[in-house]
Amino acid sequence: MFQLGVTRRQFLSWSNKLLITGGFAAQSGLLISQEHSGSKPEKAEDYYDKLGVQKIINAAGTYTYLTASIMPPSVQAAVAEAAKHPVRFKDLQIASGEYLAKRLKCEAALVTSGACSALTLGTAAALTASHPDAIARIPWDMTGLKNEVIVQKTHRYDYDHALQNCGVRFVEVETAEEYRAAFNERTVLTHYFNAAANTGKIRREEWIRIAHEHNVPCMNDAAADVPPISNLWNYTQMGFDLVCFSGGKGMRGPQNAGLLLGRKQLIDAARANDSPISETIGRGMKVAKEQIVGMVAAVDWFLSQSDEDMQKTFHARADYIAKSLRGIPTLTSRIYVPEIANQIPHLLLRYDTSKVKISPLEVAEHLRKGTPSIELNPATGTRQRIGVPSDESTIVVGVWMLQPGEERIVASRLHEVLAAAA
Repeated sequence: MFQLGVTRRQFLSWSNKLLITGGFAAQSGLLISQEHSGSKPEKAEDYYDKLGVQKIINAAGTYTYLTASIMPPSVQAAVAEAAKHPVRFKDLQIASGEYLAKRLKCEAALVTSGACSALTLGTAAALTASHPDAIARIPWDMTGLKNEVIVQKTHRYDYDHALQNCGVRFVEVETAEEYRAAFNERTVLTHYFNAAANTGKIRREEWIRIAHEHNVPCMNDAAADVPPISNLWNYTQMGFDLVCFSGGKGMRGPQNAGLLLGRKQLIDAARANDSPISETIGRGMKVAKEQIVGMVAAVDWFLSQSDEDMQKTFHARADYIAKSLRGIPTLTSRIYVPEIANQIPHLLLRYDTSKVKISPLEVAEHLRKGTPSIELNPATGTRQRIGVPSDESTIVVGVWMLQPGEERIVASRLHEVLAAAA
């Protein structure tokens, strides 16, 4: 029993020993200080080195195959802090969604395991919002469910599978007249690929208006469409019922996190199809507590930035590389900012391969195999349907994922390889 007359110091010493013996010190927050325990902060081991995985300089962009972006220090710290404590997942899922919805000016939000997961959960939400009994049986039993998704022909893409996982089929249209005629009793959703907005004949506002005339929700895949920062609310305020964003791209959150934003009824339905609920299509799309907190912290970080400052930094990097290559025969450079997705400066380098006897693809391979290893934008040496205007004679340098000072290394290596071939 605790006796009267015990000093405060004696009590704290006694209680600390009890907490440690019981294993509750970390959870209660009453940790013995490092000064008194004699322990030192543990230095993180470099597991890339331990595993023999080569580190790279990312002069490409926020591509999944290059592990997307690097989280800012504040986001890294938030992730590390979240890892220290267990919480009730549902509480975190709901609280994070409410917080994000307020910050991003929409009805509701859900942190997903990337934009691809957001596409699947958004489709599942449209299917089951009025049929919650179907959650456990999609996609193999679609009895009684609408199952057609209308999409512009030019908006078919590599992520169709994310929607088709739910058992839906696509109905392609090209004109507004075809779009109106495509609606029927089986139509459950219309889908819009934002990066391809300029490739189809139906613009966003008309797409939304026609869908809503038929009381059908419309979803927008805007995965790579920040910056500008305002796009985080532009599309929901435009009228899209669901909007999907990647967390590990421009927002620089965890790579395995994303956002599904939109109408509360649909976001609630998406959550009902999501992990940790068993017998749902989203059960395997788990987002850890660290990634949920990291996504929230990334949004906070991103909203604290300014488009002007980010663009100024990116332009300065591109300018530095371009100026460093002025002595290369026939080489010309220009900075290109895509109109929609990945709306940041890309440095385009063109030269006459009869004078500089190395192709852009060969340059990319030289940089990849060098030390340090550098990855150029995958548009290098290829023709693109959408995005950066490249061709077989163009090197594309993505500058926004470069860490401070890496533009100097990229410039030096490019000059070395091109000068050797001139």
